[in-house]
Amino acid sequence: MDLLLISLAPVAIIAGYVWFRDKYEREPLRMLVWALLAGALITLPVVVAEQLISAAGAGLYGMAGVAWQAFAVAAFTEELFKFAALYLLIWRSPEFNDKFDGIVYATFVSLGFAGVENVLYVLEGGWTTGLMRAWTAVPAHAIFGVTMGFYFGMARFYPQKQQQLKLKAWWMPFLLHGIYDFILMTGIQWLWILFLAFVGFLYLSGWRRMKTLSDQSFYRTDYQLLNRKFNPNNH
Repeated sequence: MDLLLISLAPVAIIAGYVWFRDKYEREPLRMLVWALLAGALITLPVVVAEQLISAAGAGLYGMAGVAWQAFAVAAFTEELFKFAALYLLIWRSPEFNDKFDGIVYATFVSLGFAGVENVLYVLEGGWTTGLMRAWTAVPAHAIFGVTMGFYFGMARFYPQKQQQLKLKAWWMPFLLHGIYDFILMTGIQWLWILFLAFVGFLYLSGWRRMKTLSDQSFYRTDYQLLNRKFNPNNH
């Protein structure tokens, strides 16, 4: 029970933080639950796809093999399925009415996936694994989600750049995810310095993207309130 708690605690904390940041028009609880469930459910096809892609690269060795596992097996598969779940869940939903909503739903999908993955790793590796992943892997998945949602949210509201932004909503988290896994999988000790720096970069970039769209949501909401105040016919 303790291991289950330490596995899911960082997921709950990050989910609560993202929910708190969405302070101008919070998303319905049912939709957030669906996003978490969608992220959890994609773990099944992800496992199958990863096994197939891993087998396809079985002849690769050394750094080429590490790169295949990091980018093709893990990053490509996981971010592709997260993107598909996000798209099917909210692209046509009336609840998707603000850029910041992209961040909220993409992060919740990522956290649903990270929660299942974390439980499996922590039950096998114990407390040490749980404490390490609480500061690295789980926040990393959340930040990949923030990155995806940042561009996905803009794609909804910039139709002239919609296809480019949708594509960027996938390849940017794919790239970040691949770099993250590649550094870890090399097993080279001195790269831990680079890894810690990269994790710091992820934290900073995620915070900046959230702040950017959160501020835009604030100004949009403020404009709507003023418009209602001075234009009674809009009520």
